[in-house]
Amino acid sequence: MRRLLYIAAILSWAWPPLALAEDQGLLNRCWAPDALAGTDRERLSTRSHGKLDLAPLRQQPLPAATPVPPELRGSIRGVALPPEEKLIALTFDLCETDGDVAGYDGRIVDLLRAQGVKATFFAGGKWLETHKERAWQLMADPNFEIGSHGLRHYDLSNTSDANLSDEIVLTEAAYAQTRASLLAKQCAVGFAQASEVPERMSVMRFPYGRCSAKSLAAVADAGLVAIQWDIVTGDPDPHRSAKAIANTILAQAHPGAIIVAHANGRGWHTADALALAIPKLKEQGYSFVTVSELLAAGKPVIAATCYLNRPGDTPRHVAKLQPKGAPHDLFSIIGPDQ
Repeated sequence: MRRLLYIAAILSWAWPPLALAEDQGLLNRCWAPDALAGTDRERLSTRSHGKLDLAPLRQQPLPAATPVPPELRGSIRGVALPPEEKLIALTFDLCETDGDVAGYDGRIVDLLRAQGVKATFFAGGKWLETHKERAWQLMADPNFEIGSHGLRHYDLSNTSDANLSDEIVLTEAAYAQTRASLLAKQCAVGFAQASEVPERMSVMRFPYGRCSAKSLAAVADAGLVAIQWDIVTGDPDPHRSAKAIANTILAQAHPGAIIVAHANGRGWHTADALALAIPKLKEQGYSFVTVSELLAAGKPVIAATCYLNRPGDTPRHVAKLQPKGAPHDLFSIIGPDQ
């Protein structure tokens, strides 16, 4: 009898009944903990001469977009909250360009999950295509929101109308394809909570933190709220220590803040910094929410233009300033305080 009970226990762990699996959510239904854990190797970026094949993305059908209403148009830098609310949004860019396959910093994601912290990931369409399994996992996690970061990390403040359209629409197509393939997985078929993965992205961050009146309007017309930030970690700078990043977050933290960092392997000390900052923010009474949840909780602080810390301080297209092979990121060039 004892042996039968032991076998039953093993079987119940290996093949949980549907009710138990639903309680666990789509993420844990589809992946064991060791499959979710990040690895050191996948943090690394690699050079690649291949370019993203746009043909399948152009053929991807998309649900209709609802243009952003006037009160949410512009570059959102934070949210003014009611006095009793202490909410803050962590955001992470997942940038990837042509000629580059960026990384995935699982240390950050593992820490967020262990701490029960919500966050928004702004993913490039190319990054979604080259990191399919990790993209599925982020989509399946109810604590995470996926936003757009353009298709190939182009400077959308100065590009052709055709490129601007591609960077917006084809990123949405990459998201739609990734979502469809997630929901087609055997572990997701027939699972009620699968419908909770949004059909479309609703927020967007401009590559290099650069926009124009034309690109702001195009993004809003496509149904995407443009999200900037008001706390810059400067984490792509390899010389910026975890303690310095954590101190910046803690010194500048305020209710309604949007913090920008990177989870594509180019936030060199971000995971260690968050391990220092998150417990202290919790001690101070902060709760972590996605950007969309933050927007719903108060009144957005909107600027007419995009900028780093102050209007006019975002420099010219940073990719032109960088040596070959250098990380394509604004903050690695200008630093966190300029």
